Amino acid sequence: MTNLAGASIWFVGARAMQHFVEFLQTHGSRFVDGTIITVQQAILAALLAIAIAAVMGLMRLSKIWAVRGASIVYIEFFRGTSLLVQLYWIFFVLPLFGITLEKFTAGFIAVGMNLGAYGAELVRGSIQAVPRGQYEAALALNMSTYKRMTRIILPQALLIMLPPWGNLLIELLKGTALVSLISVADLMFEAKQINGVTYLSAECFGTALIIYYLMARVVVAPSMRMFETAWSRKMGRA
Repeated sequence: MTNLAGASIWFVGARAMQHFVEFLQTHGSRFVDGTIITVQQAILAALLAIAIAAVMGLMRLSKIWAVRGASIVYIEFFRGTSLLVQLYWIFFVLPLFGITLEKFTAGFIAVGMNLGAYGAELVRGSIQAVPRGQYEAALALNMSTYKRMTRIILPQALLIMLPPWGNLLIELLKGTALVSLISVADLMFEAKQINGVTYLSAECFGTALIIYYLMARVVVAPSMRMFETAWSRKMGRA
């Protein structure tokens, strides 16, 4: 009986795998196309998020109340409201005010602006986490504010912020799935389209799940760890 049960399980598993392979042979090209769009969205959104985080994080530390206040308003607004609502505002509401963005552009801008607000707090916190003695040593060497930040503070702050930035970039990658709601033909959009025709929900969304996981686990996470290790060596902390 045990051998019979084992053979039955093996047969069912083999049939399921064969069915999944046939599914990929039929629809695999659409998943590839969607993955390419997702990667493009993620890269552009990440570049925008990093730029916004750097600017807003430094503004948050400014001694000028107007500059600091502007960054606080931006950070709190984009952290305190839903990414989905922000996406809809950028794509559907801004045209009412004469600002029309193509759906691909609206997608990565919304994701980048949202995650940039979270990144700004990482930048601020990392700079403030640099030991006070480093500031005092730079002042003792009569360094200008620019040299103090670029040569002493920011390199050490970057080492502190890299691990949480890895998590944030993974969240950004997953956040790009929302752009499918404004008909950007990304991975999630293609999965929903295929499912609408085939009704093979497990295969469609299972494939999307695997691809998202591989991008996060095999691409983003190792890349950030390699960058962190390289920067640690550069800073003499390996």
